[in-house]
Order: sequence, then C-alpha cells, then structure tokens
Amino acid sequence: MNLRDLEYLVTLAEHRHFGRAAAASHVSQPTLSMQVRKLEEELGVALVERAPRKVLLTDAGREIVQRAREVMNEIEQIKAIARRTIDPESGSVRLGIFPTLGPYLLPHVVPRVRERFPRLELLLVEEKTEVVLKQLREGRLDAGILALPLHEPQLHQEFLFEEPFVLAVPEGHPLGRRKSLQLEDLSDQTLLLLEDGHCLRDQALEVCQLAGAGERTGFRATSLETLRQMVAAHVGITLLPVLATKPPIAASDDIELIAFRGAAPSRRIAMAWRRSSAMAPFLQTLAALFRELPGDLLEPQPSRSRRAAARRALTSR
Repeated sequence: MNLRDLEYLVTLAEHRHFGRAAAASHVSQPTLSMQVRKLEEELGVALVERAPRKVLLTDAGREIVQRAREVMNEIEQIKAIARRTIDPESGSVRLGIFPTLGPYLLPHVVPRVRERFPRLELLLVEEKTEVVLKQLREGRLDAGILALPLHEPQLHQEFLFEEPFVLAVPEGHPLGRRKSLQLEDLSDQTLLLLEDGHCLRDQALEVCQLAGAGERTGFRATSLETLRQMVAAHVGITLLPVLATKPPIAASDDIELIAFRGAAPSRRIAMAWRRSSAMAPFLQTLAALFRELPGDLLEPQPSRSRRAAARRALTSR
C-alpha cells in the first residue's frame, strides 16, 4: 500500500466517477481503476461498487476513505512542519470563509496579509459554513473564518470581532425616517431572508424571534446582493451585516440603512483551526491580522440617501 493509492481512493470517493476522478488525479482512467483494484486485492475487501454511471462506496470503503483522509492530513502536517521550520512565513494557507462575509471582509484584510507576509500563498475557499467545517475536519482546509457559536470541540476558535447588523429599507419606507431603531420596532414587520444553508439566515431568524418579527413568505434569496436588490426594488426590508454596507460596496440611493441602539443585533466572527494543526502558532499570528480592522469599519454609518437628504435640508435653510 502506498500513499498515492490512498489518494486515488479518496479522489474517487469525492467524485463518485472513475473518469472524473482520473482527470482530477491527472492520470488515465485505466490507471486509476487498476490502482484501486490493486488496493482492494491487497486489503482483501471490496471498496467500491462499480455501477455503469457512478461509483458507490462499500461500508468498508467508506471507513477506509475516512482513515485515508486522516493519513493524508497527517502527511500534510508533516510537510507543514518542515516548511514552517525553514521559513515560518512562506508556504500556503488554505482558508475557508462563508459567502455573506468573504466579499465584504477580504478586501480590507488581504492587502495587509500580503504586505505582512509577501511570500505567503493565501488560498481562499468560499463555501457555506457546513462545507467549510467539513473540509476543516477532513484536513482540506487549514483554517476557516466562521460565525460563532461553533459546536466543534476538535477546533480551536479564535475570536476576531463582533459585527453589528443594520436594517435596510427602501427609500421612503416609514422606518427610514428614524435615526435609529430598537429591536421591538420590528415587531410588526416581515423581513426578506436568505435561503437555507446560510448561517446569516439562522442569525436573522434569531433576531426576528427576539423582535417578534416574521419572515416574508414566498421568497428566499441566494445571496446578500439579491437581498439588496429586492430592498431597492421596494419588495421588502432586510437585515444586512455592517461590512456589507461599507466600501468597496457601492451605496444605493434607493436604500436607507438604519442602525440599532441599545442591544443591537450582531454576529460574532472567529477563525477556527484543528487543535492538532502544526500551523497553530502561525495561524494565531494570521488571526491577529484579521482582528485588526480599521476602527470605523464595524460602525454603522448613515446611508447615502440620508446624507443627501441632510445636505438638501442644509441647502434649503
């Protein structure tokens, strides 16, 4: 048995198709099929069920694939130790982040990471929270930027920052005349929310429950940008994390942004990595860079349309 055979098996388990697995492994299909067959003969058990159009793992195959992933992860840890010993600030870091945070946080952090670690290759993977967690467990990611709480005892969780939410309403909406809101002001409102699988949906539902608000039925957005467009089109109102309202995201004259006062709704963001990771000391340093955001970046600001209204009011005096 050799490591390459285990890699072929894991790739086959991911793609469930010999042709696609061979392409991903950069070998011919007969080569991959032959090596998997040799592994089965060596172990004395069937690992896969070969159907005409797809591949299924046997019970033994599923368990061996899980162990093979652990072996491959340990090999990567060994290589990482060697790389970090030679040059602690070089090599690559595979970082996962969820879609309702990545496009809004990374423009503020990645340039600083490149400046601080010019030889570091930062490989970014944008996936929903459950996918990031799965890839962390399997060793396919080195770290993840995720929203707390995380019920993952095998992961070290380094708190980064707390990000408040603001309410986004169409221009002219009755709530848009207010300078700030309290949660109870949403008690008779229905909000546009994201589809299942987004952690932001769960956070928004929690806010709705606390405020006594409801969800707008018949519509669930696939992204924050869809939510933003729906608000601009006067379809409804929604909650936006404050980073999604800051440059380089363009402001909209059709949307009013209202901050909350008092116990403002928010989400807590952390960087997580496996407790067994050989990269832990470096990831601590990297987390510190993500934590050091500009002071006003997490503070809600008046929306562009409100600022324009304020300028008009001053001009008319």
